[in-house]
Amino acid sequence: MADHGKGLRKLRINVPVSDGDLAQLRPGDVVYLDGVIYTGREGVYRKVVKEGAVPPVDLRALSNVNFHCSPAASVEEDGSFRMGAVTATASFRFSASLPEWFEKTGCRVIIGKGGMSAEDYRDIFVPAGAVYLTTVGYGTGALLGRGIKKVEAAHWLDELGIAQAMWVLRVENFGPLIVESDLQGNSLFEQQNARINQRIAMLYEGLKEPALRRHGETDDKTEELI
Repeated sequence: MADHGKGLRKLRINVPVSDGDLAQLRPGDVVYLDGVIYTGREGVYRKVVKEGAVPPVDLRALSNVNFHCSPAASVEEDGSFRMGAVTATASFRFSASLPEWFEKTGCRVIIGKGGMSAEDYRDIFVPAGAVYLTTVGYGTGALLGRGIKKVEAAHWLDELGIAQAMWVLRVENFGPLIVESDLQGNSLFEQQNARINQRIAMLYEGLKEPALRRHGETDDKTEELI
């Protein structure tokens, strides 16, 4: 379901995400998810990719959405789980594991923070038919937590701990998430950086070159973080 009103295009998508839904995503779209997603980061990737462990649940049958995150979760006295907030973690650290992860799990959507490199999108995501959704800034953990309706299960909790375990989450209207890369490997961050860099020199017009600067420091304004 899509909202084609003025401004950002908003889409509400069921999980598992279909080929048709993936094909319509464009960088900058705002996405909300309904269905089952699962978390997985260093600990899970190490076990499955590096150590060859079999995932504790059939991920291909469960979901095709993997959330790189650190949950604020707790185990209740009756053994049930509570998750009030969930915060994305930076995904670029997992790029070396993603080719095998995609192959083993059938994952088609990665949710995380900060995006990946243009090379990762081209060489890893595009061949896997996968896209990247990024969370919106900092301080949205509680907002995303509202979309978590139930913790279905927690796998490898005793071994990996709360932050690293694989959490299976039933979500409703989970978002907002922004499409950072599409099936063609187009990147919202790359597109916007290119637009900014075209005119960034204007910000420095009339200013003298710094009298003091660190050894080896560049004066290329497009390489600065503003």
